[in-house]
Amino acid sequence: MAYTQLTLSAAAIDYVRDLGGTGLHVGILNALPVALLGFQFLAAIIANHPNYRRSLWVTCSLVQRAFLIPIVFGPVIWPELGNTTWIWIFLGAIACNQALQHFCSPLWLSWMGDYLPHYDLNTYWGHRQRWLQWSAAGSLCVAALLLSQTDLGVRIGYPILAAGAGILGIIDVLIFLKVDEPPVTKLPQPRLHTVLLAPFRHRGFRSFIGFMCFWHFATMIGAAFISLYLLDHVGMSLHAVLALWTWSWIGGAVTASGLGRLSNRFGNKPLLVLCVICKTINMIALLAIPQNPTTAFYILVPVFMVDAALNAGFAIATNGFLLKNSPAENRTMFIASGTAMAGIVGGITAIVVGAILSLNQGWSVSLGGHLFTGYHVCFAVSLLLRVAAIPIVSRIHEPTSHDTIQVVTSLIGVTPLRMIRYPAGLYRNMFVKQRNVRQEQTETRPEPTKTSPPT
Repeated sequence: MAYTQLTLSAAAIDYVRDLGGTGLHVGILNALPVALLGFQFLAAIIANHPNYRRSLWVTCSLVQRAFLIPIVFGPVIWPELGNTTWIWIFLGAIACNQALQHFCSPLWLSWMGDYLPHYDLNTYWGHRQRWLQWSAAGSLCVAALLLSQTDLGVRIGYPILAAGAGILGIIDVLIFLKVDEPPVTKLPQPRLHTVLLAPFRHRGFRSFIGFMCFWHFATMIGAAFISLYLLDHVGMSLHAVLALWTWSWIGGAVTASGLGRLSNRFGNKPLLVLCVICKTINMIALLAIPQNPTTAFYILVPVFMVDAALNAGFAIATNGFLLKNSPAENRTMFIASGTAMAGIVGGITAIVVGAILSLNQGWSVSLGGHLFTGYHVCFAVSLLLRVAAIPIVSRIHEPTSHDTIQVVTSLIGVTPLRMIRYPAGLYRNMFVKQRNVRQEQTETRPEPTKTSPPT
């Protein structure tokens, strides 16, 4: 997680901007991590042939973690090549980096799916997610301090961060050399069309794939441009944006373990539904914040912390669904289908929206003293589509899961209906109590004594 955050954080966006990049380049940068998820299909096809996955995963992962380091130092070492050329070289390097990462991802997940016990799988993912979030927060905190307390500038500062990320990433890969690996459970007849079509013939997975595709379409319209919006429109400094994301990861870290236990107890679908319902909060906040960096920062800190908690719950639920509902003999393809199709949709969406933002860079309209730009249009559209995703996620087929209302009740201690009725019941009880007091006072009040008239 530290590697991903240091190489693809807001510092990477500011690095592209420093080289003269536009909204199109930022859209491509943010699209690549999801657009290249199609390489998971390649991994899924290859995974049915070797007896073990570890050697292939380690080799590709080590290349992926070290690949970016010499590229990011290029504009400093060889500036004569020109900023525009270096932008496209950097984007190409990120594309190769992400292609390798997505090739490795289903190999690792299928390895963990065979290695970890399924009866307590989501609890494990919750603990893992907690430490991932803490590592992300710590790495972004270091990045913010480096860029704010030194005069390096992002053109030198970002390559230093990328070099540190590469070292941490290589250490992370080498740790897994000591982890046992069960042999691959192969399909009896691994014909290509059988391997590829199996997830789409599975009722539960088909509904999950459909939701994930729509969800990535809905979210990438707005999410891909949050950091650019804060840097470009709101006017936040780079270290302030990094600090904001640091706080957000802390919000995810403190809640991840509890969300993992909830998912393990009630199932993946109800947690997924709950997270989707609440994921509109960040788009609403981004539409409402003023064009004041300090005020916007303090408004967004609690919002981003809640949003990161929702992201952690979403990741726990999706990983749990992928691993628990995929057969051992074709697990890699099921995992790839559950994420790669959605990633391709999200990547194309981010590139198209980035191009539209770049073409309409100067457009704005003032309504009620608030300046609205293309960013606000993206956030508003994303908000509406996130709401539209609620009935779609509710149709995911997971027979063993509980109702979402049971998760809500577990979180707040009472049913939502009782919470809605609580104020009315409170006022009714207060009225009844006041009426009873008046009645008691009337009954206990002594009657006036009658005196005879004077004679």
